[in-house]
Amino acid sequence: MAGPAQYFDLITMGRIGVDLYPLQTGVPLDRVETFGKFLGGSAANVSVAAARLGRRTAVITRTGDDPFGTYLHEELKSFGVDDRWVTPVEAYPTPITFCEIFPPDDFPLYFYRRPKAPDLEIGTDELDFFAIRGARIFWITGTGLSEEPSRSATLAALKARDKSGITVFDLDWRPMFWRDPDEARPYYREALSHATVAVGNLDECEIATGVREPQACAEALLEAGVELAVVKQGPKGVLAVHRDGTRAEVPPVPVEVVNGLGAGDAFGGSLCHGLLAGWDLEKIMRHANAAGALVASRLACSSAMPTESEVSGLLAEAPASSPSPSPSTSL
Repeated sequence: MAGPAQYFDLITMGRIGVDLYPLQTGVPLDRVETFGKFLGGSAANVSVAAARLGRRTAVITRTGDDPFGTYLHEELKSFGVDDRWVTPVEAYPTPITFCEIFPPDDFPLYFYRRPKAPDLEIGTDELDFFAIRGARIFWITGTGLSEEPSRSATLAALKARDKSGITVFDLDWRPMFWRDPDEARPYYREALSHATVAVGNLDECEIATGVREPQACAEALLEAGVELAVVKQGPKGVLAVHRDGTRAEVPPVPVEVVNGLGAGDAFGGSLCHGLLAGWDLEKIMRHANAAGALVASRLACSSAMPTESEVSGLLAEAPASSPSPSPSTSL
């Protein structure tokens, strides 16, 4: 696909899987009769989101050696995401995730990632450290820290990266992937010490910092080592604070919510796009909010990721501020 590895605007590392979403809204899972099949997983979705905005992206992850794994390769390529570092694991099946859809704010998730997800089998010896250092943005997730060998590989990639360019830590807290929050915190602290940007909702920030008030979360993340802290506050919008004192707090973009899942990943892809473009902090946050809102107004995650023209169109229609909620849940 793309040329030299160092040419990538964004390389993500972490979770991938198949999303099976009900085609019936407001129906309990046991009564759903039809489902849509989509590429999913936070790292994969962020790479797709940035690619839809014109960025050259790739993902480091693993799938099962099965038809669902083949499907994910095909989907990544169809979205313009380089799949050269997506490799099969014979021992484990490709993960499946089901959800229930009860708009505007209830979307229960059911992860089928046992006995182990292939994306947690990423090994340090498999990493292309030259490419990781060369990417303009490198993006890792909290889920990647939950088990070995992915944990060691993720931390090794961060150390090799050594804060060259922009290094984003998506706090991505999924309690079902950890035995105890206290187990996660030391690894979150280590990852933060190597990152330049941290992004998460209030629950995720609380795991990483031990505090929950948005401004306190941002300050704690900055103290942990990042240069930019992005705290998603759901219906209150998003707060972003830079180490240089720049601060932006912007409201959500009002939409009719169809499925809130994936909105946070669209936010992440847009965040990367804005950082690469060199926009000011408020513009980055407004664009990211709009990208997330568009996905929240659609059923799917990956295939719902908006183009630049779609985001610009929504921003042109949106009021400068609004009290209406826009979810920032991410899968």
